[in-house]
Amino acid sequence: MNLTVAVLISIVIAFGVTAALGFVIIPWLRKLKFGQTILEIGPSWHKSKQGTPTMGGLMFIIGIIVSVIITAAVFISNGGNLQTDFSEMVSNRENILVIASVLLALGCGIVGFLDDFIKIKLKRNKGLSAKQKTLGQFIITVSYVATLWLSHNTVWNVPFVGTIDFEKSVFTSVVFWVVSIVIIYGCTNSVNLTDGIDGLCSSVTVTAAIAFIVIAAIQQFTGLAVLSGALLGGVCGFLCWNWNPAKTFMGDTGSLFLGGFVAALGFCIKCPILLLPIGIVYVCETMSDIIQIGYFKLTHGKRVFKMAPIHHHFEMCGWKEKKICIVFSIINALGCAAAIALVYFGFEM
Repeated sequence: MNLTVAVLISIVIAFGVTAALGFVIIPWLRKLKFGQTILEIGPSWHKSKQGTPTMGGLMFIIGIIVSVIITAAVFISNGGNLQTDFSEMVSNRENILVIASVLLALGCGIVGFLDDFIKIKLKRNKGLSAKQKTLGQFIITVSYVATLWLSHNTVWNVPFVGTIDFEKSVFTSVVFWVVSIVIIYGCTNSVNLTDGIDGLCSSVTVTAAIAFIVIAAIQQFTGLAVLSGALLGGVCGFLCWNWNPAKTFMGDTGSLFLGGFVAALGFCIKCPILLLPIGIVYVCETMSDIIQIGYFKLTHGKRVFKMAPIHHHFEMCGWKEKKICIVFSIINALGCAAAIALVYFGFEM
């Protein structure tokens, strides 16, 4: 079984499981009264969404995990190997990288689940404190980076520069740890910020997943292709329920899982800095928030945007949620196209 078949299987399974789970999980969340609380600081028209079931991210988390397990089993049973043909890495390292990627996403999802559970069931609107959330993410991130280090997945392929082995010296080793932790933490929380209106985080992540599939094909990395295909199928299946008007929200459970997953895929392609163009919308969402807060403090109350993150600014300008999703996804697709071009023309194969 070749890479294309593996991708198609992973997409179909993840989509089918996720979409089907909507008929089970959404009524279950309603029964548990796991409804979203709309904060006063948000756009006033979001009040109509009060009580919409949240934590719906459980749907695609289950769908993606089931897809990866089944596809891997089918692929291996047909004589395949999930190792990559890209670079000279031994198969063991690549298989560890694939497994670690899933565990990173699951770990981030667990932090999000705890945050959602505290908000909804324990009636604490802010959920986990900032320190608790950061500590949880830090522990999971450090564990992931340690796994990369111990399995010698420390070589990055920088476009038009070449390969960099971070184990060459003490200095590069420190750079690897620091930069990796910053990238994972930043990516995870950027995806989380993007989840602010119906379908936005899911639709933007669709473009990122497609980019990773194309890059996997270029690198002939079947493990990456399976993960990316499962991600694509999962978020598409979730969009069946999350597109405006949303029947459920993914919650921090889903958005932090997606953030961890996308970050991990950046390391799978051996160039996590390409997460910048692949997730250009995620970056813009975060930067708009940073700019807004910084400018507000410096000017004692003035604002750059009508509301941050930036998707709320466009809402306040009169854009409909569907339009924001479509425009933002197109912008992210352009960033993804740039990343694919950098891989195709700039990587050492």
